[in-house]
Amino acid sequence: MKTGVLCIHGFSGGPYEVAPFANYLEQHTDWEIVTPTLPGHGEKLSMRGHTHKEWLMTAELAYRDLAKRVDRIIVVGFSMGGLIALYLAKRYRIEKLVLLSAALKYVSPVQLVADLRDLAGHFYRRTLKENEVFIRYASKLRDVPIRSTFEFMKLVAVVKPFYRTVTTPTFIVQGALDGIVPKKTAMLLYETLQCSEKRLYVSEKGKHHICYSSDCEAWFHEVYRFLQ
Repeated sequence: MKTGVLCIHGFSGGPYEVAPFANYLEQHTDWEIVTPTLPGHGEKLSMRGHTHKEWLMTAELAYRDLAKRVDRIIVVGFSMGGLIALYLAKRYRIEKLVLLSAALKYVSPVQLVADLRDLAGHFYRRTLKENEVFIRYASKLRDVPIRSTFEFMKLVAVVKPFYRTVTTPTFIVQGALDGIVPKKTAMLLYETLQCSEKRLYVSEKGKHHICYSSDCEAWFHEVYRFLQ
C-alpha cells in the first residue's frame, strides 16, 4: 500500500516552513511527499490579488493529484495550513492529520508582549538582526497586503463551523512559546475534535515555527510513530 503525504504551509509563508519535517519523513520512509506553494506565497511573496478560495483550491488540486498515485493520504498542515488540512479532512478521505501550530485562533497576548520586550532589548543593544521574531517577520510586514490578511480571516471563518465534526485521527503539535497561535488553541482542538484517535504534543521550547524548534527531533519521532 503506497502512502502519500501532503504538507501545507502557512499564511505568508512557503514550503520551507514544513521542510524539516518533510525531510525527516523522506529520510525515514518511502512515502511520496508533496509540498505545494499556495498562490502568492513562497520565498518571494506576491500576495496581492490572491484569495482564500485560491488557496483552498490549490490544496484540493494537490490532494486530487496525489490521490491518483497513492493508496492512502496523510495531510500535514502548519498554521493556516492546519485550517486547510481540516477543510480537506471534511471533504475527502484522509488517513491521518498532523496539525502544527494550527491557526484556529491567533495572537497570544502574553507571548507577544514577551517577544516585543525581547525585540526592544535587541534594538537597545543594536543586535536586532539576531532576533528570531525580527528575522522571520520584518519582511512580511512590508510584503503582506492588508487585504490578504482579511482573506486569511475569511478562511478561518470557512473552517470554524465544522472543525468540531472532523473524525480523522489527528496529531496536534503546539509550541508553548508561540506568539502567533496561543497554546489554548491546541487544547481546544484536542478537546473538541471528534476523532477517537488523537494526540497532543506541547513543545515547551517551541515558538510558532514549530518545525524549527530545538526539540523538533523528539516530536518528529512521535508523529512518525503515530503515522505508521
